[in-house]
Amino acid sequence: MNHFPIKLQLRIDWSEMDLFSHVNNVAYFKYIQASRVNYWEKTMLTNIFSENKTGPILLSTNCQFIIPLHYPGDIVVESRMEFIKNTSFGIHHRILNQLGEVAAEGHDVIVFFDFNKNEKMRVPDEFRKLVAELEGRDY
Repeated sequence: MNHFPIKLQLRIDWSEMDLFSHVNNVAYFKYIQASRVNYWEKTMLTNIFSENKTGPILLSTNCQFIIPLHYPGDIVVESRMEFIKNTSFGIHHRILNQLGEVAAEGHDVIVFFDFNKNEKMRVPDEFRKLVAELEGRDY
């Protein structure tokens, strides 16, 4: 599946360059984080957290670096839901360079968490419904 409904355009900053004149690997994780939070905002997770202190907590993230990025430049980070299980969900990210080439791919695993009880919880049906509407498929 190649449908990525969430797109975030970002500018590469000169400070993200490393000694070898390409974007440092740490910056890729910053781009993925920005896209992750953007996805959370689109699916109202930030509102759910504000209302009752339940919401996402990052369990793991990874990134496969495919081609280097350089300054100056713009990128687009695309995101889509990969899976929703009982207490967790996964988001797949693609970082595209300004030519539309995939420069990197990232995968997050996120647990739905009750911060009041300090324990994981079932992914709410309200969130599943919002994701299904956004993605155009059921979870």
